[in-house]
Amino acid sequence: MLKHLHTFPGHQNPVYALANADENGIFYSAGNDKGLVEWSLENMAFVKVKTPVQSSVYSLLSYNNLLFIGERSGAFSVYDLIKQEIVTRIDAHPKPIFGIQVAKSKNELLTTGEDGSVAVWSLNDFSEIYRFQVAYDTVRCIAISPDETEIAFGCKDHLIRIYNLADYSLKQALEGHSLPVTSLAYHPKGRYLISGSRDAQLKIWNCSQRDTYSTNCELVQTIPAHMFTIYNIVFHPTLPYFATSSQDKSIKLWDAENFKLYKILSLEKGEFGHTHSINKIIWSKDGKYLISTGDDRKVMVWEMEG
Repeated sequence: MLKHLHTFPGHQNPVYALANADENGIFYSAGNDKGLVEWSLENMAFVKVKTPVQSSVYSLLSYNNLLFIGERSGAFSVYDLIKQEIVTRIDAHPKPIFGIQVAKSKNELLTTGEDGSVAVWSLNDFSEIYRFQVAYDTVRCIAISPDETEIAFGCKDHLIRIYNLADYSLKQALEGHSLPVTSLAYHPKGRYLISGSRDAQLKIWNCSQRDTYSTNCELVQTIPAHMFTIYNIVFHPTLPYFATSSQDKSIKLWDAENFKLYKILSLEKGEFGHTHSINKIIWSKDGKYLISTGDDRKVMVWEMEG
């Protein structure tokens, strides 16, 4: 299923963020060492430090030849991949930014983080369109439904709050986790929402019964998935799998239809693995590779075997 292919050394401090480039075979990483790094999957090689950053990077998003860099300072930078330069830097929040997403149908960028607010920005000129308070404390993660009708936020107060993407009105608050919600992902066909938490549980929510202004998400399954916090849930771009990563130093591969565990990638289970918390995982654009990184400062590439 997945096997270790390569480890990229080079980062001097913990790494928190990964993003694919628009073109296949290139990805970026950033974290606590003040630089955004470009890597090649084709050559399995370091390419270059793209740009320095002013504070630690907690979130990265690549969209339409732009790279959005969310910082600990609460600012985000926009790096233009064609011009090869930072075109703007905006002081968006008073505290760190943990989540960045694009609502493609609305041409809007959303940022959120430790202040509990969500800011909505125009992708045309990066002006602020709207801002609303989702929680009184940290909002850790954002997931947008595949049909772009709703948006889910994972909050430190243990709740998942689902909003209508059209007008940012609250549709539903989901209670189920006993500790902060740290990861969220919608099934690519929108069949369900998966949440992960500091309580180490994965929860499967059936959100198929919905209209524009109401969602009736129901908890259908709880999986004791990891030993510690679940930081990421990422669906494979084409195959019926999803992967999770955790503070417990492991990556797990699951069946996206029946939630069966297929594979555990960790030093305990094999000769390769991370030695510290795994902060971020992404699939490569073509789905051939899973890329992981974390507090051990390494970026690892795992190959998908068909």
